This record gives sequence, C-alpha cells and structure tokens, in this order.
Amino acid sequence: MGTIRHVFCDMDGTLLNSAGVVSATNAAMIKHSGVPLTLVSARAPMEMAAAIHMLNLHAPQIGFNGGLIYQPGAHGWNVISQRTIEFLAATTLLRAVATDFPNVSLSFYDLNRWYADRVTPGLRYEAKLTGQTPTLADWRTVLTSPTEPVFKVMMITFDRDEMARLQQFVRSLQLPHVAIAQSGTAYLEVTHIEAQKSRGINYIMTREHLQPADTAAFGDGHNDLPMLKMVGTPVVMANALPEIKAVGQVITKSNDEDGVGYGLQQLL
Repeated sequence: MGTIRHVFCDMDGTLLNSAGVVSATNAAMIKHSGVPLTLVSARAPMEMAAAIHMLNLHAPQIGFNGGLIYQPGAHGWNVISQRTIEFLAATTLLRAVATDFPNVSLSFYDLNRWYADRVTPGLRYEAKLTGQTPTLADWRTVLTSPTEPVFKVMMITFDRDEMARLQQFVRSLQLPHVAIAQSGTAYLEVTHIEAQKSRGINYIMTREHLQPADTAAFGDGHNDLPMLKMVGTPVVMANALPEIKAVGQVITKSNDEDGVGYGLQQLL
C-alpha cells in the first residue's frame, strides 16, 4: 500500500457514532494522521459544520450527495461547484406532494437554510438526528422570488406502504434533470441528476492531481459503493452490511469504536 495523500469519508454510520457525533478520540486520531480529509455526505453544509469544526478541516468538502463542492471559509462556505434543482421542478414537486400526500414531512434546503412549512414527527426526528432547526416558512412564499437555489427536497414517512406509493408518485411527475433516491427506510430525497458522490470525488481528484492509488475512502452503505470503487484503498466499517464489506480492501472497527481514526492509524 502506497502513501495515502487524500481520504474521502462518509458521515452517517461511518465518521459519526450512533449518537450522531464525532467522538473526541476519533477526532484526535484523525487529526493526528495529518492526511487531508474530505467529508462526502448527503447532508447540507450546516449539518456537516460541527464535524468540520471538530476535525479542523480546510480541504474541499462534498455535500448534498455531490450537489455541492465547497470549502470551509472564515465567513461561511465558499462554493467551488454546484448542481441545483430547477425552481419549476422544485415547486411542482412540493405542490404535488403537499396535495396528494398530506401526511408526508416535506422540507427543502438551499445553501444555508432548511425550510419547512410545519413541524411534523418526521421533521422532529430529522432535527434530533442533525441538531438543526428548520426555518418555518411557506415554501410558496420562499420560492416566489427565490434568492438561493434549491439543492435538495426531502420527504419523510415512517409508513412503508406510503413510501412505496410516494416513490411511484414522484417518479410519475417526470421532473426534468433530477435524481430520486430513497435513503434508509423513511427518507425520499430529490436532488439534481448530477448530484452524485462520484462527481465530487472526481472533481477533487482532478483538482489535487490525485491518482486512485493516492486515495482511500471510508464508508458503510450502498450509496458509498461508487466512492469505494473509485479509490485505491476502500475501507469499510465493521457495522456495514456483508455486501458492502465485500468491496472493502480493509475492514476497520465500527462507527461506535472510532473506526475511521483507527483505520487511518493502521493505514499510514
């Protein structure tokens, strides 16, 4: 194994423990490794901020599943590259789901805010998970004269039958240039069609003149597979499913045992 010059890392189930945070031990081991680290997440920058701060990261980061490549700056986020949902597609989607699925938690993100028009059980669940508070506003008002583009529309339902119907319904809208992806059992997320983790990684590898052999990645889920296949050293968490572990060159400890920090210490 050659020298690893850059590491890509998933957040939920990988870097973050079951409590949704980076443990102090994990942070210390990661910082001690000294390798530039890029977080690769479906999360918004505000939901990545605590981990970025704790790890003292300055390298480019990847949010919204690759819809946003940005660098932490002294005053907020410096956008390097973005792929956002067309406003007409966003408003069509929000209007249709609000009408046909009144029980689904509906919210959306721009660069700095998470918008919802009411607090629902799904929204409370997400807020607890990420430590964020949604900005309560009617999306019709927000998107009438939008100043910030929409990166992600998020729908949450804990009813599996409703999720199946919702997914079919959203696909039937045939919105242009969007990707529709289920995340876990309760989340359905809509982003730009080019919002792929692989796009973000490609961009950074080109920018930093990195070969696959120079890179490693840590992941635990199906949406990490493209990332794990792009790097020279794919590292999979002990808490991952067997089919994800099959892709790993290295299996590290679980996310509750500081697996990323441990893996970096073993790798280097």
